[in-house]
Amino acid sequence: MQIIVLANEQQKAELLAKSKNEKVSIEFVDDYSQFSQKTADALFILRDEIDISKLRSFIVQPVFIHSVVFTLHDLDLPGNVSRINAWPTFLQREIWEVAAKDVDQVKNIFQALGWKYLLVPDEPGFVAARVIAMIINEAYFAFDDDVSSKDQIDVAMRLGTNYPYGPFEWAKKIGLNNIYTLLKRLSEVSKRYTVAPAMENELADTN
Repeated sequence: MQIIVLANEQQKAELLAKSKNEKVSIEFVDDYSQFSQKTADALFILRDEIDISKLRSFIVQPVFIHSVVFTLHDLDLPGNVSRINAWPTFLQREIWEVAAKDVDQVKNIFQALGWKYLLVPDEPGFVAARVIAMIINEAYFAFDDDVSSKDQIDVAMRLGTNYPYGPFEWAKKIGLNNIYTLLKRLSEVSKRYTVAPAMENELADTN
């Protein structure tokens, strides 16, 4: 099986560190034009910039796109396109969350790769990203209330919950703007996702 992947350097590193079926070949490309020059059983488009017009031309192979905030319904994509989360640190997870219309395609590709996956509803943030965004947001609320310093909150969460990273450390790895964008989208539906003022202020200071 041949997989072609459009990814940035960090995403490449996370994928290359992930064990896979030795019968599957993964080839990385630099832009959309190279897809048409190659034969593949599936395409993974992991960069943040998604060219929707080009996606519509891939009507045969299964296509997996990195889209955390926007759903398949939002993007009005054909049935061969599925969503995954390729935020920093998420590709190295043991189980990937997938939102898909054609679940048989997903099953065939992931079984061939030897990767575990979980089908989730086609909603903004999937499941894990929603949870992590909420944890990070609550940490900013706590910091805003002078509960403790960022470093102390990180240490407390790593030791107390056995998370791989503290919330502020995680936000830095993922990209605070990614967290903010997801929370803003989710807050359109529920006030519990309202962005903490300290996060708003930090982003304003850095932009």
